[in-house]
Amino acid sequence: MTSLHEPPRTGTLSAHLDAGLLSPVRAGTPVEAAVGDRAWLQAMLDAEAALARAQARCGTVPAHAAQTITEAADADLLDVRELALAARETANPVVGLVKALTAQVAARSPQAAEYVHRGSTSQDVFDTGAMLVAQRALGLIVADLRAVAADLAALAATHRDTVMAGRTLALHAVPTTFGLKAAGWRQLVLDAAERLERVAHGGLPVALGGAAGTLAGYLQYAGADADPAAVLDRLGAAFADETGLADPVLPWHALRTPVADLAAALAHTAGALGKIAADVLVLTRTEIGEVSEPTAAGRGASSAMPHKRNPVLATLIRSAALQVPALATVLIQCLPAEDERSAGVWHAEWQPLRECLRLTGGAAYTARELARGLTVHPQRMRANLEATGGQLVSERVSAVLAPHLGRAAAKDLLTQATQLATDTGRPLADVLAALPQLTGLLSRDEAAALLDPATYTGAAGPLVDRALTPPRPTP
Repeated sequence: MTSLHEPPRTGTLSAHLDAGLLSPVRAGTPVEAAVGDRAWLQAMLDAEAALARAQARCGTVPAHAAQTITEAADADLLDVRELALAARETANPVVGLVKALTAQVAARSPQAAEYVHRGSTSQDVFDTGAMLVAQRALGLIVADLRAVAADLAALAATHRDTVMAGRTLALHAVPTTFGLKAAGWRQLVLDAAERLERVAHGGLPVALGGAAGTLAGYLQYAGADADPAAVLDRLGAAFADETGLADPVLPWHALRTPVADLAAALAHTAGALGKIAADVLVLTRTEIGEVSEPTAAGRGASSAMPHKRNPVLATLIRSAALQVPALATVLIQCLPAEDERSAGVWHAEWQPLRECLRLTGGAAYTARELARGLTVHPQRMRANLEATGGQLVSERVSAVLAPHLGRAAAKDLLTQATQLATDTGRPLADVLAALPQLTGLLSRDEAAALLDPATYTGAAGPLVDRALTPPRPTP
């Protein structure tokens, strides 16, 4: 039996698995499996197999060898934990992977085993595998973002004219509509989806450089008479075609733009979803109560307070939104790497990249449920609008009085009137009607009409319409 202070036994595989206990936002989501150790291993094997097929298309690897390598490139045939431990001796998992894959190929065809990893280097395989993992994860994330955007569009249309208090610096500012807020959320999500799609469609390249970015190993096996330019063009195009990734202009072993761009797009996506979560967390507070999350059995339960139903979905999304930008910073700061392969800088990218993918993917998956099931409470919004007795429309009254009193004097007068309304608890319309400076200028009924929040939402409705109108096709 293990004591409270005894670490788990090192021989127990389950003791080393990251089951998501400390990261519930991604636990059990599709992206978790898409970027897990097995998925990453399979992506690197896919890179090895695709490279062999590409070389076969270029005539430098026999077709039967490429086929055998492809058949053997199955993550279920390898021990991922064994490869992880072996990586401690080589600083990357590809060395052990190549050895294990070669053994699998040799068991099928000793001749084919000679062509595994031919002319390649660890970084070619790892970086290409990383781009494949990212491509597969981005497909899941973008699909979730598109679904979130569709649900937010429905919310925006339904609540186009649902008036609520606009809040700045935590206080009531001027009226707005929930439709405009939802349309803003949707725009952020669409922006995020478009950024990720730009990265996915052309920004995820194969890695093909050989030991130091010169492709010398590949050229050596192509034969002494091979034209370097022709080998470069044919092999790069074939490798890109076999993987579905882009063919870069130059090897990017030490030019880490693809990772930096991916990191930036993921950070933006997490932040966009975090904005939605932050707003929901404010609006769902007991004293505000303008929205509520969708319910599910046991969700939001407190271990100590039976009455609570915590906003779990928004909390999970926000937790990811706070982590991803920091992790993305690690990836971006890896741009100034020394030489043709860095010692420790390249290696520092791996885990933050996976965390960015799975946290953002978990947030997008969670946001899909939140947007689909969010309940809006217009009556509570109206009650909160009345909490200050019309003060949040004081800007309008000031503008109406400015031609009569002067802009500065009108603003000063409204500042004094709103303070008096706050101190006495009287409606602002009553205070204004009693001011001698406004005798003959503003009656009680006129003041009340001006202070009606529903009639001071500006262009909120047309802005929602504009946001929800499909863009015209480019001629």
